[in-house]
Amino acid sequence: MLVKVNELLKDATENHYGVPAINVINIETAHYAALAAEQEHMPVIIQFYPGFKDYAPLSAIAGAAKYYAERASVPIAVHQEHSQGYEIALEGIRDGFPSVMVDGSSLPYEENVALTKSVVDVANVFNVDIEAELGHVGVGANANDFVTSDFYTNPAQAEEFVERTGCGSLAIAVGNAHGPYVKVPHLDFDRIRECREAVSIPLVMHGCSDIPDEQLQKAVNLGMSKFNIATEYFRAMYRSLEKEIKSDSHDGDGVGLMFSIKNDCIEFVASKIRLLNPNNYSM
Repeated sequence: MLVKVNELLKDATENHYGVPAINVINIETAHYAALAAEQEHMPVIIQFYPGFKDYAPLSAIAGAAKYYAERASVPIAVHQEHSQGYEIALEGIRDGFPSVMVDGSSLPYEENVALTKSVVDVANVFNVDIEAELGHVGVGANANDFVTSDFYTNPAQAEEFVERTGCGSLAIAVGNAHGPYVKVPHLDFDRIRECREAVSIPLVMHGCSDIPDEQLQKAVNLGMSKFNIATEYFRAMYRSLEKEIKSDSHDGDGVGLMFSIKNDCIEFVASKIRLLNPNNYSM
């Protein structure tokens, strides 16, 4: 069933489980994420990065993701992530995403507040959930982005930010980063705890690919509820495609090739659903 992101994350926070937010790039990757949720009888969020819209239009991915969510027997939410600006955030709302992230984290604080508030005001008219970001979640290729605490989210500022913007969930910087990490990250658990105490809305962690399992599970138990996963899913898809292409069993059969990676993709997403449910919550 298609559910709102905020509704799903509030349930996750209350019941101490995490929801994998799986970045997809086409119909197949969205479908396989939904099938994994069905297999595990637990929710998932299917999300799309608008930087890929030249490859797959926003409306096409939103439509496909909602199609599979509506036909699922478990809660599935659909989300557009990392809208870096007012126009692309509104494009996601217009093109049918029930939830959109507006990312003003690279802006000065007051500009981030103003941008986020302006998107929230529009989203409220259309009953669309808004995720925002405070702190600098950089890239894993630059160790300075995730080991320097100056970039981390200030819990007291997070409280004010949420109050002033009205965002529905908040992505925080606590030692995480996007993409492959050049060294093993070490999450700031004290800061997660302080952010959880400072705000009442769900907390989001970006850059979860390759963060050690035990750290992610501790983050769940400290109250984080949405965990973005892109790099690892793309890697699993690539390796499965590579294996199938080398087998030379799908020459001229593009449909068969994309079907052949189905089980590997499902198992990857299923493994993340299980990982982020350390307390064995069942729906």
